[in-house]
Amino acid sequence: MITAGVDIGSTYTKVSVVQDGKVLGHGVVPTGAFAEQAAAACLDTALRMAGLGREDVRYMVSTGYGRKLVQLTMANESVSEISANAAGTRFIGANQGIRTILDIGGQDTKIISLDAKGNMVKFQMNDRCAAGTGRFLEVMAKLLEIPLDQLGPESLRSSNPSTISSTCTVFAKSEIASMLARKVPKVDIAAGLHKSMAERMAIMARKVGVVERVFFDGGPARNIGMRKALEDELKTKMIVWETPQIVTSIGAALIAAEKAAARGMK
Repeated sequence: MITAGVDIGSTYTKVSVVQDGKVLGHGVVPTGAFAEQAAAACLDTALRMAGLGREDVRYMVSTGYGRKLVQLTMANESVSEISANAAGTRFIGANQGIRTILDIGGQDTKIISLDAKGNMVKFQMNDRCAAGTGRFLEVMAKLLEIPLDQLGPESLRSSNPSTISSTCTVFAKSEIASMLARKVPKVDIAAGLHKSMAERMAIMARKVGVVERVFFDGGPARNIGMRKALEDELKTKMIVWETPQIVTSIGAALIAAEKAAARGMK
């Protein structure tokens, strides 16, 4: 049975198409102002990769920030991103003993604790402040005039990370502007940004309890500087999948398969 999962985030929309536990195709597009259009375009991208058409999809589940927006027009039903993320991690990290998930989204961060079978036990979420999120990194990369995909590698060149004391995006921008005016090296500022984010995430993680092994997903998991800062702060190596931003959409597609099977669909 072919099913799809659509994860509508505040910044990017992700879609995965699966069949019998295998990912056939996926897509990632900016969400923009029109989530439904982004979801439709992303679904088409994933289906083209899979060599399928919309008529081939038997069941679809939506998740994420805008999950309700497409439930009536595209998806059969919706689930929370916490549930979908845990399901995607169970699939990707099967037999790897993953017990903790660190997820950095466009405008929120999540820490999810799993039991030995990969079921969610508890979680901690921050969706009230952009600091410590993917959007925070985008804003700061622009301020530093460093391409976002180079922010991580540039930060690794630093031997003296700056101290970023502000926990608010607006105040952090002012703090960094002041550093730039004083000719503080950009690599040191970039390293300081990652360290500051890692410290905030570590506080959340310790409230939940960090049990190894740790899985890091979301778009910023592609950032090698962010990954190193978190590993240094938590004193543990993390598992990062090759396409970390689509983990939650894969989970939604797998949940879709379960729900369709429960309804007797084939």
